[in-house]
Amino acid sequence: MHDDTTVVSRQALEQAIERSPFTRWAGTRLGHYAAGEVEIEIDVRPEMAQHHGFVHGALVGYLADTACAWAAASTVGDVVTSEYKLNFLAPARGEHLRAVGQVIKSGSRQVVVRADVYCRQAGSEKIVATALATIARV
Repeated sequence: MHDDTTVVSRQALEQAIERSPFTRWAGTRLGHYAAGEVEIEIDVRPEMAQHHGFVHGALVGYLADTACAWAAASTVGDVVTSEYKLNFLAPARGEHLRAVGQVIKSGSRQVVVRADVYCRQAGSEKIVATALATIARV
């Protein structure tokens, strides 16, 4: 069990957005926040596309990684990503990306988390990637 004083709060995550130039550039917003579950989102802009016009995979990976790390932080405090695996399931075509991170298992030194990334286009949302991550407590 963890000590609730070490849990990263919603306010601390919102402050992290302001401190990170890349996170600000991406336009990251924190949506749902609960212990063990975090949702983040961005609006897609033209400069986020790769050569086929899809959202660049690096941004999809960023969202998956960040959702995993923040979900872990919501349960155990300060963390860093130890590793993650990302499966692209479909091209990210659309105007909005949303990632949902959920803690699977929290241990004394690491947290295993999954994240799904969704893309919305013309009011319809579909899953475009899924990730499994190991997040280390700092």
